[in-house]
Amino acid sequence: MMGAGKSSIGRTLAELTGRRFVDTDLILQQRLGRPISQIFQIYGEDAFREHESNVIRSLEPDECVISTGGGAILRPENWTEFKRLGFTIFLDATLETLIDRLTASKKKRPLLQVDNWEDRARLLLESRTSIYSQADIVVRVDDVDLQLGAKRVLDAIRQYELNSDRSQ
Repeated sequence: MMGAGKSSIGRTLAELTGRRFVDTDLILQQRLGRPISQIFQIYGEDAFREHESNVIRSLEPDECVISTGGGAILRPENWTEFKRLGFTIFLDATLETLIDRLTASKKKRPLLQVDNWEDRARLLLESRTSIYSQADIVVRVDDVDLQLGAKRVLDAIRQYELNSDRSQ
């Protein structure tokens, strides 16, 4: 979800683990030569989602940390790609945390360019939470800075890998 810290915590996690960081939004911007907000404005959300899926399909499994846009989970075919690439992590934050972070952020979020954006954020979170919860790992990221958020994710990954080793 927007404001959960996918890019920020993902980048910090990559630094902590010495892995490459891949941000699908940045790849998409580079490919189309426009910021995400312009891509939404010019082509619309459906076209954006199709381009996003193409970027995800083009990725190869690697020892890296991948951050996708919050809506990438809306397409079932992307889940197939996520599984091909590795495991999935849901950075779970309350609506209050998300609104605080989005208010402080300088990024323009295309889906929140409406008068009562807080209500829109609530509706998006409500409609997506059950989909996000399908992730292999769920990590609460309320009231954490980037370092602690990344450490929580790393601890959760280690636990997940330990449990996966036991089940084999």
